[in-house]
Amino acid sequence: MPDLRVGIGVDAHAFAGGVPLVLGGVEIASPRGLAGHSDGDVVTHALIDALLGAAGLGDIGSLFPSDDPELRGVSSLKLLREAYMRIRSAGWKLVNADAVLIGNEPRISLLREQMQAALSAALDGDGIVTVRATTTDGLGFTGRGEGLAAQAAALLERVA
Repeated sequence: MPDLRVGIGVDAHAFAGGVPLVLGGVEIASPRGLAGHSDGDVVTHALIDALLGAAGLGDIGSLFPSDDPELRGVSSLKLLREAYMRIRSAGWKLVNADAVLIGNEPRISLLREQMQAALSAALDGDGIVTVRATTTDGLGFTGRGEGLAAQAAALLERVA
C-alpha cells in the first residue's frame, strides 16, 4: 500500500491598484491586482501551502517570510518551484492537486488550461493539477469585490 499524505492550503489578498493581477501563474488583464509581498497570486500560494502541509514541511510564511526584501514582487511560480524541490528532496511526489479560486471576478474559464499548465510546469510535470473557480454570490469580502481567496488540496505519495 502506498504512503500517501493530503494537505490543504488557503490564501486571501485584497485588491490593489498599480500591480498586475496574477492567478495560477498567469497574468490577467485587469485594472487592479492583488496586494502581497510577492505577486499576490492566491491560487499558487494556496497550492504551496497544501503541498508543504502534506509533506509536513511547514507553511508558505515559514519558508518565504513576508518581511524578506528579496521576495518583494517575486513570481509565485518561482516560490512554488522552490517549495516543490524541497518536497521532492524530502521523498515526496505529487499525485494530484486541486485549487479553487473564490471571487466574482475575473472569470477564468478561458484561462483555466493556461493556469493548469503553468502550475504543472512549476511542479516538473508531476501529478495532475486542476484549477476551478466559484463565487460567493455577493457574500463577504470576495462577494463585495474587495479581494480574492483560494483553497487548494494536494495529495503526495512517498517515493523510494
